Amino acid sequence: MLGAGGSPSCSGASAETDRPQRARPVQLAAPAPGSVASSSVDAALYESFSRDQWRARRAATPLTLTAADLDELRGLNEALDLDEVESVYLPLSRLVNLHVTAVRTRQQATQTFLGREQPPVPYVIGVAGSVAVGKSTTSRVLQALLARWPDHPRVDLVTTDGFLFPNAELERRGILKRKGFPESYDVRRLLQFLRDLKSGASEVRAPTYSHLTYDVLPPEDDVVVRQPDILIVEGLNVLQASRGTTTFVSDFFDLSIYVDADTADVQQWYVERFHTLRETVFQQSDSYFQRFANLSVKEATATALDIWREVNERNLVANIEPTRERADVILRKGPDHHVDEVRLRHI
Repeated sequence: MLGAGGSPSCSGASAETDRPQRARPVQLAAPAPGSVASSSVDAALYESFSRDQWRARRAATPLTLTAADLDELRGLNEALDLDEVESVYLPLSRLVNLHVTAVRTRQQATQTFLGREQPPVPYVIGVAGSVAVGKSTTSRVLQALLARWPDHPRVDLVTTDGFLFPNAELERRGILKRKGFPESYDVRRLLQFLRDLKSGASEVRAPTYSHLTYDVLPPEDDVVVRQPDILIVEGLNVLQASRGTTTFVSDFFDLSIYVDADTADVQQWYVERFHTLRETVFQQSDSYFQRFANLSVKEATATALDIWREVNERNLVANIEPTRERADVILRKGPDHHVDEVRLRHI
């Protein structure tokens, strides 16, 4: 998603353009007083692994991606390489594979008890985290790796951007400037999508979102999900409480992942991404954010920081970061965008 109201929040690279090369770092001042560094979690809930310790959990899992594959999966300005895949994502794919096997065994036991077959139910993974933290890349890499396991070759990916209310509805409600905040999502529609999926429906449809026009696309552009082995659901809001209902989106997840980093680092990545988009996507004539295309470097940095502090950081601190301890796995990134610690919730 590119923003709240008329402001780009850049929570994902545009799917409608080629991903640009990594931009040069933009030097920023320290974050404003009162901003939160997202590092503290309840140690009693999680077992913590250093990068090397987590890498050892890979066991004999083969590396099935190439450097060329990563070029297609890498997000804007992210330092994704094969070492990151081997150290972080291969062990994670092995964990998911073991979980999928266990869930299928449990489903088979239920069928035996009932004395009848039931429709196949996808294993659902939720991926949450801040704008610009890299959750879209995490989701794409995980999808690519999991699809290469022979046990579950059909892996789909849905982002919750498509479940935002259309701009016209946000304007009618007077909340266009709060796009990305909890009230901007059609949570009932998202819950119904997941309920139908987990009920074994042969086909469910998910709306899609354009990062170019900054709006939900018409129904003919829906993603059609047909009983995959695994579904990954990625978005800012996937671990949040659902307003007006006692059901959580995460109630339908078999595994949840939170991509974490210090707020100061995410701010830096956000500004760097804004500069990259200013030089690429914003230049397109049909871009919603074309008005930012001709900003100078200094003006772009100031604009990006204003948007970050007024919109995205506030949403992170108030609505996203507090959901972190609902996650089963926390991928903790350092300033270089590489994961340097993994926390696994005691289950």
